[in-house]
Formats: sequence, C-alpha cells, structure tokens
Amino acid sequence: MERVTRVLLTDDDPLVRAGLALILGGSPHVEVVAEAADGREALAVLRERPVDLVLMDLRMPVMDGIEATRAITAEPDAPKVLVLTTFDADDHVVAALAAGAAGFLLKDTPPPRIVQAIEAVMAGEPMLSPAVTENLIRQVTADTTDHRRTDAARLVDTLTERELDVARAVGQGRSNAEIAGELFMSLATVKAHISRIFAKLDATNRVQVAITMHDAGCL
Repeated sequence: MERVTRVLLTDDDPLVRAGLALILGGSPHVEVVAEAADGREALAVLRERPVDLVLMDLRMPVMDGIEATRAITAEPDAPKVLVLTTFDADDHVVAALAAGAAGFLLKDTPPPRIVQAIEAVMAGEPMLSPAVTENLIRQVTADTTDHRRTDAARLVDTLTERELDVARAVGQGRSNAEIAGELFMSLATVKAHISRIFAKLDATNRVQVAITMHDAGCL
C-alpha cells in the first residue's frame, strides 16, 4: 500500500487554507491532518501529532513562516517544509530556504502541480529550477565573507571525489534522475550519496548544498 503524506496547512487566511484543503483532498496520496493560523500554532500542532510535510505561508502574525521554519527544521525527525508565497522574488523566500525549507510554491500554482510538488519534496527532489536556484544563491551569497568561504571549503573537503561530483550537480539544479544519467549511477546510489552530502555539509535541503558549493568556489 502506497504511503500517504500527512500535511499541516499553515496560513493566516482561512480561505486559503480551505482552498488548499479542497485541492489536496482530491489526491489519494495526500491527507490534510491539521491546520494552523500562524507559526506558533503550527509548532503546537506538531507537538501533538505526527506530520510529514508543512505547507507554510511566510507573512503571518504572532510568528512568521521564516521563524517557524527555522524552529521546525531544527527538530529531530522534522517534517519537510514547503513554503507558500505570493512573489517568487521575495527576499523572505530566500531566508526561508536558508532556514531549511525544502522549496517553495507560488500561491497561484495550478492544483495538480501542488500535489506533484508535495510528492517531489517527499521524494527528496529539488523544488527549484536551475534558474531560480541560481538567483537564490546570488541573493544569499551577495555578502560572502572570508569566514563563510573558509567554513564552506572546510565542509566540502570532507566529501569524497564521487560525492563532490554529486554535490556539484545538486548545486547546478539537477534532479536525481539527471544526476543518475550524467554520472552513470543508479537512483538508489544517487540518493545514498545525497544523504551523506547533506550530513557532511550540515545541510537540510538542496539549496543549502548549492550555497555551500558556491561559497567554496566549486560552482
């Protein structure tokens, strides 16, 4: 039996939550198990029930999506966080991704694509196109200091030669399937390499891997 992804909807607009619940309710692979009106409420919900993924709005009262994302992803066995936003160039999106979000969706994303995005994130696939990844890296690393470059180089030095190849491909926005084809690996091997890369680079998502590779001068 295929596993169902348990989702927590976090948005201060009840109409947005209702719309998302309706959209996701049509998928046999996704179940909305709870809703929250702000980040603090989302954290309270997560203490009470298991969730696989949080759909997270950014601009909310009490606790915004960035602070909530940082708190959630810092927990052991944390659920994935998929950011909802109105503007794809919003600096808050960059901050949320740097805080550990697995990717982001625009609020006008077509319903089938929202379900696909949830499935992709749960499979460990990137939620950003190479162009968007490049833009985000540029914004996050605009103020790269010698200290950041040194730290990044130290982390990258822990990678094996093959892990370095995979990490570079991740930083270029390649999907697991593309990496497997380009480097002549099985998907299972790619996923195993990426898990080790995440651990060695102290990263929780592919954007953070890309940022570290950029800071280390490997992209």
